[in-house]
Amino acid sequence: MAAVCEQIESIAAEIGKEKLTLVKAVEPEVAAAKTALVADLQERYAKEIHAMVLKEGVLEATGLDEFISQIVSEHNASLAADAADLWSEGELKGIFHDLMKAEGRRMILEDGIRPDGRKTTEIRPIWCEVDVLPRVHGSAMFKRGATQALTITTLADPSLGLTIEDMAGESVRHYIHHYNMPPYASGEAGRIGSPKRREIGHGALAERALLPMIPSQEEFPYTIRVVSEIMSSNGSTSQASVCGSTMSLMAAGVPIKRPVAGIAMGLMSDGEKYVVLSDIQGLEDHVGDMDFKVAGTTEGITAIQMDIKLKGIPKEILIQALGQAREGRLHILSKMLACIAEPRTALSKYAPKVSQVVIPAEKIGAVIGTGGAVIKDIIEKSGAEVNVEEDKEKKIGVINISSPDQEAIDAASKMIDNIVREVAVGDEFDGTITRVENYGAFVEYLPNREGLVHVSNMSADYVRDAHEVFKEGDQVHVRVKEFNPEGKIALTMLTAEQEAEQKEKAAARGQRDDNGRGDRNNRGGRNFYDARPARGDRDGGRRFERRDHRR
Repeated sequence: MAAVCEQIESIAAEIGKEKLTLVKAVEPEVAAAKTALVADLQERYAKEIHAMVLKEGVLEATGLDEFISQIVSEHNASLAADAADLWSEGELKGIFHDLMKAEGRRMILEDGIRPDGRKTTEIRPIWCEVDVLPRVHGSAMFKRGATQALTITTLADPSLGLTIEDMAGESVRHYIHHYNMPPYASGEAGRIGSPKRREIGHGALAERALLPMIPSQEEFPYTIRVVSEIMSSNGSTSQASVCGSTMSLMAAGVPIKRPVAGIAMGLMSDGEKYVVLSDIQGLEDHVGDMDFKVAGTTEGITAIQMDIKLKGIPKEILIQALGQAREGRLHILSKMLACIAEPRTALSKYAPKVSQVVIPAEKIGAVIGTGGAVIKDIIEKSGAEVNVEEDKEKKIGVINISSPDQEAIDAASKMIDNIVREVAVGDEFDGTITRVENYGAFVEYLPNREGLVHVSNMSADYVRDAHEVFKEGDQVHVRVKEFNPEGKIALTMLTAEQEAEQKEKAAARGQRDDNGRGDRNNRGGRNFYDARPARGDRDGGRRFERRDHRR
């Protein structure tokens, strides 16, 4: 970040323009009259101003508009209609707002009393609850004073992650937090449209606060979207979103590492004296010098943001603010954990189930198939969603299988396992005959994987032609017999005992042939790749006819 700031400053130094300072032109007589008016109103209505600050501190109606209308009427009634010193309600309203702000600061700095009666380190009353919305995957309501946030967690397949393209390239985010504050949250009837900068910034802050605690894709293969809806606003809504997000995630069964809470710290100063405030509300944010948001766990801070109206603050103030923030954060966490102590071990019945299969990168093509034929077949037959991603750094393929039905996930997982599994000699399978030739039958023992059962490996009895005993589509049980140098597989339908007996007979025949015919080494050997039955193979005294059945 320092390098980025230096680059910006160098650009500004090269082509930047000096900022203009605009000063409102005011006649000296007018400025003197206004100063006198402010002093007169402050002295005459000190009690009323103090009372209105206390009312605003507890969100009661201040009656400011009615009060100003009464003052204007009383004053102007004693003057001629064309008098030059008539007051407008707009002018008085601005003056009284400034006087109320000054009174709020004075109360805190001199009397040590906050507008709502709290001590400087006191946190507003907290109320929270989970599962407030029954149909969603996870939900929580967090209320601190008059600030209230409803947070909803939704789980989805990892393929639905948010793809971001920026100067650094393309990346995918699997944890997303969105923050919405509709006008009614602050008692207004404004227009609801796309998120503004404030909403985007608050959402990013709350997302950053939880991000270190979110499990990895290997630990929890889901896309997680959290939405915070601000129902009522009176300061620190972004930190209420942090607290609500934590509870909502735990209610949804997301195994976060540790719960996170957030608090907003404030500052009042007059140049000589300062007071650090814990958990500031709207009025204190408005009249104060600092809005310092601190989010974290019992172990440390995960996110901070400071909005400050001063040119800078001393190190001592920052240390005190962070210390008070930790005390407040632990207090808030205790309230949250009393509501939900840890992430649930089971997901909502409405949440999709996701299983993750890791395969070697070189097997990705086999799972996808030509033109996606294999993966489409898996999706169609299982009913589950299947997505394949390649991790080039780790040289692996990550397959995410999702469905509300666990049986569909299990079916897809089994099909994928059958495609990528390594076959060893002796493995047994139930397969389907896909093609029959006179020299043997081709059996699909795993999806899209075939092997040949030679006629000599079909039965302990002599089989002359495979068409005599099998047809295409027959279900058979086979065992891996051996591999050829090219990796092709020879299958057998014989049991180990039958093979052993067959070898003994072959050995006995070979001994008779050696005794009667001499050395046969010069005739070459045979193996199962030859599509011809072995010469001299007899059954019942019959010698079968020699034919060339090569494929």
